[in-house]
Amino acid sequence: MRIPCPVCGTRDRREFTYQGAALMLHRPDPEAGFGEWDDYLHNRDNPAGPTRELWYHESGCTAWLVVERDTRSHEILSVELARDVAEGGR
Repeated sequence: MRIPCPVCGTRDRREFTYQGAALMLHRPDPEAGFGEWDDYLHNRDNPAGPTRELWYHESGCTAWLVVERDTRSHEILSVELARDVAEGGR
């Protein structure tokens, strides 16, 4: 699989570290209840199809990326810098 880094261009997947669902960018409020924090920290979906994931370009520019990928085919649908996604509130 090759990931098109917005900073470095298309690179082999081995340059990146998979972190998990991009939902990790949107933490609950510090005052949120136990249930909301438990769900955020421990519960994950395992979708078959398009999903948004957080990847770290460890062997490149060290940027955090939000990669939209089809888990059935590994086709990359879109890639954005995580800082842009977090600032936009998606």
